Amino acid sequence: RESGQSLFAKEARIPRPMASLTKIMTALLVAEHHTMEEWVTIPPEVYGVSGESIHLEPGEQFTVGDLLSAMLIGSANDAAIALAMYHSGSLEAFVAAMNVRARELGLLHTSYQNPVGFDAEMQWSTPQDIAWLTMFALRSGEIRQRMGMRGTILKSRSGNTVTVTHTHALLHAESGVIAGKTGTTPGARQCLLSVVTGSDNREYIVVLLRSLNRYGDMRAIVQALAS
Repeated sequence: RESGQSLFAKEARIPRPMASLTKIMTALLVAEHHTMEEWVTIPPEVYGVSGESIHLEPGEQFTVGDLLSAMLIGSANDAAIALAMYHSGSLEAFVAAMNVRARELGLLHTSYQNPVGFDAEMQWSTPQDIAWLTMFALRSGEIRQRMGMRGTILKSRSGNTVTVTHTHALLHAESGVIAGKTGTTPGARQCLLSVVTGSDNREYIVVLLRSLNRYGDMRAIVQALAS
């Protein structure tokens, strides 16, 4: 994982929609600028957000850490919106910050139009860029911990609780997968990122975009790395 060496690549530099793998950049910006104990007041912009959700109510308060957990473990779109608004004050400003950070990290084939991963004209990346971003983001203990958690319980300031379970099915079933992130949209199809331990005890980052059978594909790769 630390070497940056590519073991196998197919169409690794072709930009494609990336669905909720977008949230790795959203998480990085938040983790770089905020402590996990800060309280976030849920904004009205979470209303009507489609896809995965923990049904946040405007005016509720959750910590940055819990919203980060909701986003990375449960892929909650409303948590991503709440964090983006908290950080930048508007979704447009947050997206601008995402694109600036991408350039700073040398992700020259990545473009963001929203912090969630919804299909959009200027929302795309490559497997290579996503792997590089993930390698950098995993240096944050807060991000790494959450991407490897099978589930957790979130608690609002008023005492309401929400249980989230990791959307990455192999994290629950395959011993070689130690962390990851899922993503699915009509344009992106099935996307999957996994951090995998190989037979040499090294960690490998595996990125799949536009898969038709992401878990079958990932199992084959995990088995190859274990042999």
